Amino acid sequence: MGSLIRLAAAALLCAGVTACGPVQAGGGPDPQEIAGRKINVVATIGQVADVVDNIAGDRAELEGLMGPGIDPHLYRASEGDVVSLAEADIVFYNGLHLEAKMADVFEKMRGSVTTVAVTSEIDRNELLAPPEFEGAYDPHVWFDVSKWMSVTEVIRDALVELDPEHAAVYEDNADAYLAELEELDSYVEEQALRVPEDQRVVITAHDAFNYFGDAYDFEVRGLQGISTATETGTADLSSLADFIVEREIPSIFVETSVPQRFIEALREAVAARGFDVNIGGSIYSDAMGDAGTPEGTYIGMVRHNIDTIVAGLLEQPTGGES
Repeated sequence: MGSLIRLAAAALLCAGVTACGPVQAGGGPDPQEIAGRKINVVATIGQVADVVDNIAGDRAELEGLMGPGIDPHLYRASEGDVVSLAEADIVFYNGLHLEAKMADVFEKMRGSVTTVAVTSEIDRNELLAPPEFEGAYDPHVWFDVSKWMSVTEVIRDALVELDPEHAAVYEDNADAYLAELEELDSYVEEQALRVPEDQRVVITAHDAFNYFGDAYDFEVRGLQGISTATETGTADLSSLADFIVEREIPSIFVETSVPQRFIEALREAVAARGFDVNIGGSIYSDAMGDAGTPEGTYIGMVRHNIDTIVAGLLEQPTGGES
């Protein structure tokens, strides 16, 4: 049976590409059959997997493809990943071209596995569309907690449709999790207000935090563009270094999923201009922390980020309030 599954997975990779929408229903299992066992769920990034875990709980056998420190912009599906996808009852992915190098795999799964782009119900008028993406959207929506609440509802509804026998479980768990997200959103807003308005500037290796900036009133700058696949040029480095000196920005931040050398080069460029900028700590962008740690959950990751950013900009010891 294993060899047959691998052959099917290989066929997915070799099949011709066909177009599919953001939410594509495949040949899913019979609801009566699935009610008697756990659901096989695959999620791409950790943030999505964490929502699924909170809503499905013990009803799911959950596999997250991209662990701590993994950059989803550059991630390519392995043979093992494709096998997992082929065996899944349902696959949740971010969409919005975040998992850009897996797009062909999702397209080739059409008609065989139910796939759900969790960002599908966010109002497109509320999405950011940077010029470099040529009509596509910035995928880093999890940095606006209110938008991540919409994602939670999409995942809840997809699980209810797949396994209606246990609808009450998914709905109750989602209600409890949404209440936690409301509390988290308020916490981030409160912490942001501790920083004077003219000091609310977040500088990182790549432009992952624009939704955070829009939601909580921070100016955001990155060395690279929205995708880490974007090259950083000497002019970009020089321009950002000039900005830091001009604005006297006290701290810049390392991202856990992006090599630190980019921020170190920026710090050296600032030092060459006679100004000392601190590295205010590490924050999570495209990947969460290690499993079993607070930062290994979406809520813990967001709390860590805002605490670290506030402490860095106020030049306080790292760790912030929690």
